[in-house]
Amino acid sequence: MPKFLIQTAASFRIDEIYRHTLEQWGATKAGSYITGLFAAFEKIETHEVFSRPIPAEFGVEGFFFKYEKHFVYWKYLNDGTVGVVTILHERMHQVERFQNEKS
Repeated sequence: MPKFLIQTAASFRIDEIYRHTLEQWGATKAGSYITGLFAAFEKIETHEVFSRPIPAEFGVEGFFFKYEKHFVYWKYLNDGTVGVVTILHERMHQVERFQNEKS
């Protein structure tokens, strides 16, 4: 069983992050950033990244942590797998954006 599952909204965000980083800083930085992001996903299960509960005003149960300039939102799925729900840049309005993507 995989350690984590990238859900649809998170998959779109990863693509956007890669494209933006590629355009702004080039292929090396884009690849490095995404590789680091996936390494952080791997560390969720072993608690090597410090995650906090998602605030109640978000209306969902789950956790989040910061990876460089992004917040990673995740939750435990019914089978116990970690589901990466979405990834938002630190400048995005967290509550509003997350509520639009939580389903």
